[in-house]
Amino acid sequence: MRTIRLFPLELGRLLRSRMTWLVILLAVLSPAAGLTLYQPAYADTMLSLYLADPALAGGAAGGILFGLLTIFELDRAGRSRVDLLTDAVISPLSMALARLSALMAAAALTAGLAALAWLPASRALIGAVFTGSDYALAYLLFFGLALPLSILAAGAAYQFTRRADLSLVLFAAFAGLSFTVWADDWQLCWLNPNVWAMSDDFSNFRLFRCVAYMRLTWLAALAGLWSISYLCIRRYGKGLLGSLARCARRAYRPAIALLLLACSGAACAAQPFYDDSNPDLTAMELYELESAEQVVFLERTIQVFPDTSAGTVAGRAVYRFQNASGQPRTICFGVNPGYSLSARANGAQVSAVRSGYEESNMALWEVAIPGDQTVELELEYGGFPKDWNISSTTQGDPEISGTYLCLENQNLAPYLLNVLPGEAGYPTTVEITLPAAMTAVPFGSSDAEVTAEAEDGARTWRYTCNSLGGILYAGDYIREDIEAGGITIQFYYGRKHRAVMEAAGAADAVKAVVDYCAGHYGPLSFGAGGALKLVQSRVAGGGYATDGASLLDEADFTAANLGDAGKGAGAGEVMIHELVHQWWGLGNMFDVPEEGSPWSAEGLTVYTTYRIVKELYGEAYAQEHYADQWRREVEDYYLNFYVRHPEYLEKLPQEERLTISNSLSQVRRYCEMPLKLLRAEALVGGEEAMDQILHDLFNREIDYTYPYLTYQDFLDACGLTEEALDLG
Repeated sequence: MRTIRLFPLELGRLLRSRMTWLVILLAVLSPAAGLTLYQPAYADTMLSLYLADPALAGGAAGGILFGLLTIFELDRAGRSRVDLLTDAVISPLSMALARLSALMAAAALTAGLAALAWLPASRALIGAVFTGSDYALAYLLFFGLALPLSILAAGAAYQFTRRADLSLVLFAAFAGLSFTVWADDWQLCWLNPNVWAMSDDFSNFRLFRCVAYMRLTWLAALAGLWSISYLCIRRYGKGLLGSLARCARRAYRPAIALLLLACSGAACAAQPFYDDSNPDLTAMELYELESAEQVVFLERTIQVFPDTSAGTVAGRAVYRFQNASGQPRTICFGVNPGYSLSARANGAQVSAVRSGYEESNMALWEVAIPGDQTVELELEYGGFPKDWNISSTTQGDPEISGTYLCLENQNLAPYLLNVLPGEAGYPTTVEITLPAAMTAVPFGSSDAEVTAEAEDGARTWRYTCNSLGGILYAGDYIREDIEAGGITIQFYYGRKHRAVMEAAGAADAVKAVVDYCAGHYGPLSFGAGGALKLVQSRVAGGGYATDGASLLDEADFTAANLGDAGKGAGAGEVMIHELVHQWWGLGNMFDVPEEGSPWSAEGLTVYTTYRIVKELYGEAYAQEHYADQWRREVEDYYLNFYVRHPEYLEKLPQEERLTISNSLSQVRRYCEMPLKLLRAEALVGGEEAMDQILHDLFNREIDYTYPYLTYQDFLDACGLTEEALDLG
């Protein structure tokens, strides 16, 4: 009761302090650092640039500021040498709780003010893809929860040491660990969560769940640590241990502290987001299992029921086998480590045992089947899918929500490991039930059709395929069918991105690129049956392709990327640039470029974009907006001080050196290499000759031990040397 009466008095005193309002003001302004100085998100989505980065920067800076304020406030009585008097009037334990409550209230006020202050600017910068839920959750989890964590950490440091200088050192070291040693561990970076990207067009619920789990785990841990430090508050002239022994007489106090620490440890160990796969990435134990003797796969049927509100999956898969051995056999499956599994064979319950071994985001399950000639094995599975532990710094997959999901291989259904296929291969029928707004898109040549619709609008989609695994995308998609290059392009992109795509002339860009590249270089090898799906994915860090489908990363089509003058003079031309990567980047792969080398997929892509624009808008336009711009950039590049004196670049701090090197490499790949290609075009006899060379390179026989298109391959095809393309 004493603490409750003290709280409003202590809060009033705190809010009358100029220091408090200075800290609040600086914390409210600190998200501005995320626009320029501290940008931890890697992807250039609008929400990453203008929401995640500011909220993360504000959380880190605000947390540090409130940690300093906490130490300053707790040391006030000792610094003024009135602590003996105040302790005589008010119990230091009651006072500690009142101060903590007042600081927490000030932190909540600061978080609310920051969210309100930055709302208009964020809404204007983010544009059409802004949503209130993303904004509120980002400022709550990235910004707001950083402040109480810092208050607890700094408060615990002071209550243990009773010295402001030592408390500052301990708090600084604890915060520094989050930015250095612990920076790549999503559970340990308590002050600066690993947020590599936020999606503009789809949902971010798994990312928010992941950050919330980490924050709450640390909240329990630091609350437990603060509770122990609370027991160490000096009383009756005793030291740390004497005060601890006296305060611990009331058993509920240490019990609360230990319970909080135990809950934190249990939550950390039982985290549901990442698996325990073998850290050896070359391990192939699951793929080298001995085949079940005389057992043959016949067919399977899969029914999937995602819970888009909980982010979980439930499913039923029925496998038919022929068992010619007449003996019981053990069938092995790779299942997402977050799923549970039960099995019935020919109607009877059978043993399904999880071995405990995990590899490549698959847990090994062993299922016993009887010796019957034909076996119908029914597997029921489900749970919250875990991601591969190597992806722990790129949270967000596998996202399952009412606007997007991607279920790959073992996430879609148990992956058969040790049974060979029959003559028909792996015939599979898949059914998935989705909310009304979602469209199912099998990643391949198969097409899904709606077979049933429930009263609540949920629809069941069905498709067939012939593969051991499979990838299924679903989302709130718009589909446009475009006839180009002699095939039908099924273009799927997020509904929220419609305004951006229409402004960029997406359909026209797709047609222009496919007509030009297919006509000059040849059709894409992953087009199938006269059709090709172009599917926009949630931000994933890249694309890939298979027969009948190709993935377009959401990050390539954000408003920020479509305004990149280095890729094109306008949004539509940047769209062309990104689509050309289907030929130079996916259709022909490029190795990671060597440092200082201009050769990469970007050079051929920029050159091809120039040629398409030249055909669409004329030579004068292409010359002005592409070739002339490249020359200006390259001339400035060769005048750069660090290019002329590289020895000075090596003397700079690593962070500055990397920033400058990255900027210079961009010029080399986006400007110098296209100019070299123009020079090569002139030396080989003009555009037709260059087109023939690129056509032959695109359709060359691939060496699968090293499938990359190299600079030397290009030079050999042109009959040129590297020196012949020097621009000096």
